[in-house]
Amino acid sequence: MRAHRWSTQISMSKTSSDPSKVTSGSPYAALPPLVGWAFFPLGFFARLPLAMLTIGSMTLLIDSTGSYAMGGLAAAMVGLGSAVGGPTIGYLSDRIGQRRVLLPVALLQTIMIAALTWFGGPAAGGPVWLIVLLSLLAGAAGPQVGPLARVRWMAITRKRETGGRELSAALSYESMVDELGFVLGPAAVGLFAALIAPWLPLAIAAVMTLILVPLFALHHTEKAVLPQVKTIAKIKLSPNQIAGISIAVIGMIGMGTFFGSSAAGTLAFAGAMGNANIGGLLYAAVGATSSIAALSVAFWPSGWPQASRWLACAIFMVPAALLLQLPGNIPWMVAALLLVGIPVGPILVTIFTLGGEIAPPERLSTVMTLLSSGIVVGTSIGNGFAGLLADSHGYSGAFGVAASAALLLLLSGIAMVVLRARQQRRMLAS
Repeated sequence: MRAHRWSTQISMSKTSSDPSKVTSGSPYAALPPLVGWAFFPLGFFARLPLAMLTIGSMTLLIDSTGSYAMGGLAAAMVGLGSAVGGPTIGYLSDRIGQRRVLLPVALLQTIMIAALTWFGGPAAGGPVWLIVLLSLLAGAAGPQVGPLARVRWMAITRKRETGGRELSAALSYESMVDELGFVLGPAAVGLFAALIAPWLPLAIAAVMTLILVPLFALHHTEKAVLPQVKTIAKIKLSPNQIAGISIAVIGMIGMGTFFGSSAAGTLAFAGAMGNANIGGLLYAAVGATSSIAALSVAFWPSGWPQASRWLACAIFMVPAALLLQLPGNIPWMVAALLLVGIPVGPILVTIFTLGGEIAPPERLSTVMTLLSSGIVVGTSIGNGFAGLLADSHGYSGAFGVAASAALLLLLSGIAMVVLRARQQRRMLAS
C-alpha cells in the first residue's frame, strides 16, 4: 500500500472501489471494508490492558501491603502518569508516526508493569518510592490505542464523499468499545484476582501489551496517518482553536469526574445495601445504555451541529444525575443508572468529533490524546472527592459530585455552542 500525505492517506486497494456499495444501509456496514475485520478485535483488546492497569495495581498493593492508602496511591500515580504520558505519546505520533512510537512504548510499558508486579507483590515488598515511580512510569507508557485508532479513522474517511457518515459511525463504535473496556477491564481484574492470584491481572496486561500493541502498530491502517516532520514544528493554533480544544478538554474532565464519582457512589450504595461486592455490577448499567446510545449517534441527523448535540445531551444528563440521590433499593438504583448512562456515550462521541474538527491535521494525535487524558484526570478527581464525601455523607455525597460533573458538562457545552456560533457569524461576515 502506497503512503501519501499526512491525514489524507486512504488505502484504495481492497476497499471502497464503489462507495455506494459499502455505504448503503447501516453506516456500520461501511466500516469493515475500510480497515479489514481484524482491526476491530485488535483495537479492542489492545486497549484493554490500560483499562486493567489502574484497578490491577490497586488490587495488588492492597493485597500485598494490607493498606488501602497504598493501593489508592499506586492507582493515583498510574492515572497521573497516563495524564502526562498520553499527550506526549500523541505529540510524538504527530511528529514521527504512530508505528515508531507504539513499538518502543509497548516494550517499555511491558517492562514497567512486570517490575510493578514483582516489586509490588508480597515476595519483594519494594519501598514506597519505588512503587510510586513504577506506577507513574507504567501509566505514562500506556499506549494510547483508543485515541490513535480515532486518528486513523479520521484520516481514512477524510477525503471520501460519504466520509462524514462513516466517521460518525466509526467514532460511535470507538466510544462503545471504550465503554466496554471500562466495564470489562475492572471486571477481569476482579475475577482473576479473586479466583487465582492478585498479581495475575497485571501479568496478563503485560503480556497483552507486548503482543497486541505491536500488532496494532503494524496494522496497515497506520499508513493512513503519516506525519509532516518538516512542517509540524511550525504549526500554530489560532485563538479559536485553542479555545475550542480547551473547552473540549474541560468537557472530558467533567466526563471523567462523572465516571469516577458515580463509580464511587455506586460502590458506597452497594455497601449501604449490605453487599459492596455487587457495586461493579450495578455500575455496569451506566456502560450498557451509554454503549447503545453511542452506537445510535451514527443515525442522528447529519445537519444537527455537534455542539448542539453536546448541549442537548448535557441538559438531559443534569437532572438524570440528580435522580441518583433518590433510590433506596437496588432495582430503582439500576433504573437510575440506566437512565443517566443514556447521554454519556453520545457526549463522548460528540466531543471527540469536535476535537477532530477543531484540531489542525498535523496536531490530531496530540488533541485526541489530550481529550483522552482529560477523562483520566477527571476520573482521579471524581474518585478522590467522591471517596471523601462518601466517608462523611454516604453515597449521596458521592453522587453529589456526579451531579456537579454533569453541571460542568452542561456549562462547557454552552461555552462550545457560543464559540461555534461566533465562528459561524465571523465566517458569514467575511
